[in-house]
Amino acid sequence: MVDMYPGIEQYMLDQLHQLLFDILLATDGRTTDILETLLDEKMKVEVVRQQQIDESAALNVAGLSSGPYYVRESLLIGDQSRFIVSHNIALVCSQHVPPAMFEALAARQEGIGKTIGDLGLQTSRRLSDCGWRAAAETVDLFGIPIELRFTSSQSTDRTPYKRYAIYFGDKAGIHLLEYFNPDIVRHRLLRGSGW
Repeated sequence: MVDMYPGIEQYMLDQLHQLLFDILLATDGRTTDILETLLDEKMKVEVVRQQQIDESAALNVAGLSSGPYYVRESLLIGDQSRFIVSHNIALVCSQHVPPAMFEALAARQEGIGKTIGDLGLQTSRRLSDCGWRAAAETVDLFGIPIELRFTSSQSTDRTPYKRYAIYFGDKAGIHLLEYFNPDIVRHRLLRGSGW
């Protein structure tokens, strides 16, 4: 069959890619649920680093007080494919997180969103920033450069990200910065086609 509209497939793929990332970056719901639906597999959390930090470092993030504070750096990985979906940095404000939630996070076994759901906690999320960053601009919550744990086959070196806070009542208990693998759509399409 002759392609009557040269380039239409690439155009449609680019539009799908843009639409899905627009949804991921703008949602104030559980991002993990969207990713599991999009990729058609469960996500697993792999904690890269988790440590207590001093109050002065936390003050630089959001003018916080009354710690202790913990930084948690983790990867969200496809359970079957082992595809790294996102690289996440969280600042956990222990005084503003329910004790059961804090204990679950300290055990390093579950993702933040899954733990919130499993415990049936009422939360709200407030998005503070989102967009795309060049590789040289990827930083953690403290503005320190970070090397992401995934590479992209996309022709651009820009990575989608979103920064938000999870509120437990009227206090922000967790501040999160998520970098999403820009190859998510490509990965899903290749998996779905059996290639």
